[in-house]
Order: sequence, then structure tokens, then C-alpha cells
Amino acid sequence: MAADPWLSVIVPMLDEAAGIQAFLDALAPLRRSGVELVLVDGGSRDGTLARCAGRADRVLAGPRGRARQMNHGAAHARGAALLFLHADTRLPPRALAAVQQALARRAWGRFDVRIEGRSAMLPVVAALMNLRSRLSGIATGDQAIFVRREAFDAVGGFPDQPLMEDIELSRRLRALGRPACLRAHVATSGRRWDERGAWRTIVLMWRLRWRYWRGAAPDALAREYR
Repeated sequence: MAADPWLSVIVPMLDEAAGIQAFLDALAPLRRSGVELVLVDGGSRDGTLARCAGRADRVLAGPRGRARQMNHGAAHARGAALLFLHADTRLPPRALAAVQQALARRAWGRFDVRIEGRSAMLPVVAALMNLRSRLSGIATGDQAIFVRREAFDAVGGFPDQPLMEDIELSRRLRALGRPACLRAHVATSGRRWDERGAWRTIVLMWRLRWRYWRGAAPDALAREYR
């Protein structure tokens, strides 16, 4: 029997057929190096699953909802460490070595992020996200959060909520120690910023985040976000 991998990359998916093959092909070198790739589909109807054949170690059907899908993937993953990656985000070169070195010092961490899109505001948005994260010790899902399994289990995984699950996980993990803030950049899609408009999205996200810190229910915030 093959030894368990030291790292499992967990990807929640929903209707990602347009880009999922290129995304998975970019992760093929990690798989060849022994990293486990776990995909968790939340009920795609656009042929996403058919495009994943042969490109992952595990393809799971999970309950819909990003937090639930990631917890489902973590429960089936074999790695001693977990990295949660959105299906529209690309890891930087030498990401594997960077994560391994970071987890030798810290229980968890994240990358800096670069947002790709049409708006000239996106580099500013990304820079502010990275600065805020470095100062606060709070990471977002776009920053590819990684964590030792024992730390993930100790805080109960992602909370079962439809929005701000990454913020809440960071809060819990921060009680165990501050994150490793890697300056290497993951590249994530700016499609939601382009579709909704950069300024409108900035205002929306800051308002939702402020209301969450003030105790607003995640279900209500998720309805507003949608």
C-alpha cells in the first residue's frame, strides 16, 4: 500500500466546466510529486465532472455549499496537511516547497493573492487584501489557505455557514497561532469583480464583512451577496 501523502489539495467545484481541465492540468506536476488532489462537486450541471476524469485522485459528490464541500473533502483526504484551493485560482511556482517550509514553523498559512481581470482597481484591491490579512491574521479563501490536519481538526474544520466560512476558520486557527503569510502570489479570477463592477463589489464586500463582525447572520449575508 502506498504511503499517505503529506499534502492533500482540496478543491470545491460547482459548474466549472469552462476552465476545469486547464486548472487540473496545471496541478498535474503536484500529483506527480505525490500530492493528493481531491475534488468535491456540489451538484454541477454543466459537465464539470466529465472533464475531471483521470485528472484527480478522488472526485467526490458532496453537499452543496463551499464550506460543506471542503469539509467533505477533508474527511476523505489522506494528507497530513490540507490546502484548500478554489477552482478559479492558480498556485505559484514552487508552491509545494513554500507550503512545506511554512508548515514546519506554523500550524497554518496562506499566500498573497493577485486578482486577474479587466478593472484597473484589481491590483489595488489585491494589495489591500494582502495587507489587511498580514495585519489581522485573517485569510480569505482566495488566498489558498493551508493547514496541518491536526490544527484543522482541533478547530472543527470550516463552520457550516454559507458565507464568511474562510473568515471564521481563520478566527479559530488564529487562536492556535498567527498564520504564515507567504509573499508568493496565487492568481485568482476577477470575474465577479468584472461582472458586478469593481467599485460596487468593493463596497458590497466591505459592508458584508462589517456586518459579519457586528454579528449579522451568515445566511442573511449570503442572500445579500447573491
